[in-house]
Amino acid sequence: MTPVIHIVDDDASFRTAVGRLIEASGFRVASYVSGEDILERLPSAEPGCILLDLRMPGLSGADLQDHLVQKAPLLPIIYLTGHGDIGATVRAIKAGAEDFLEKPASAEDLLEAIRRALLQNGKRRSEHDRAHALRGLVANLTPREFQVFDLVVRGKRNKQVAFELGTSERTVKAHRHAITEKLGVNSLAEMVTIAERLGLIESRQSASSSP
Repeated sequence: MTPVIHIVDDDASFRTAVGRLIEASGFRVASYVSGEDILERLPSAEPGCILLDLRMPGLSGADLQDHLVQKAPLLPIIYLTGHGDIGATVRAIKAGAEDFLEKPASAEDLLEAIRRALLQNGKRRSEHDRAHALRGLVANLTPREFQVFDLVVRGKRNKQVAFELGTSERTVKAHRHAITEKLGVNSLAEMVTIAERLGLIESRQSASSSP
């Protein structure tokens, strides 16, 4: 599927010029006159990225970015603006922007930034699809199996799980076997990884980096 590059800029001549360059490079283009415009016509699940101006009438680029992170998180954002500064760049990157280019950016720099953003979009889509599949597997657990799963991935031993749930160790072991079958895993480490990816527990990497 050909990626769609979404151009958000209040300058009509700029949208036209950049749109022609992008289309000539083999991509599809969707243009928006403002932040409000793209929010009303939020991009579909098609692969792509967003080219975003920083200063626009109405919703600013930074404010729009906050909305897009929530409503279109799979689409990387490239700022392309004539009003860039170090502070704005740092804020944009910290908020999750993929790149920050100043107008007039060369065709080479712009297309290279788009290619990087599309690679990132592919990674996000793969991670999203994987998480969706994992949520489906976890949803197949019975309520009691999920309780066991939740306690086990938090480091509880079978004896502790049995005590907390008011059941026997033998029953807990049976539940654990059923859980591994339904999730398609072979070890506790794999179960923990699933829980981390779904945000059910804090990742080990995040925990180790905490002060």
